[in-house]
Amino acid sequence: MAPHYRDQADAPAVYIILGHARAADMGTPEAAVPVNILLRAADEDSAVRIALEALKGEGFVEATLDQIGVILDEPDDPTFEQAYEDALAGEVAVIAYRG
Repeated sequence: MAPHYRDQADAPAVYIILGHARAADMGTPEAAVPVNILLRAADEDSAVRIALEALKGEGFVEATLDQIGVILDEPDDPTFEQAYEDALAGEVAVIAYRG
């Protein structure tokens, strides 16, 4: 169950982190796949730490995180709608663009 906040301003921000990650069975660093991670965190440092833990949990052994930002509005793109809802619920959503 997601924590309840009296006011949405009290709730942690929803971050989106863009980067590339490589699974153990993918060989060279050039084989890394693009990833987007959506999650709630208190600050950027916490968001990066949580994102790296989530990638490790998904079987990735190496990651380069290129950009971090805060999502201010619900996304219009169907690719991100469920991931955003998951992040609001306190989950970490990892979207990996595998070939």
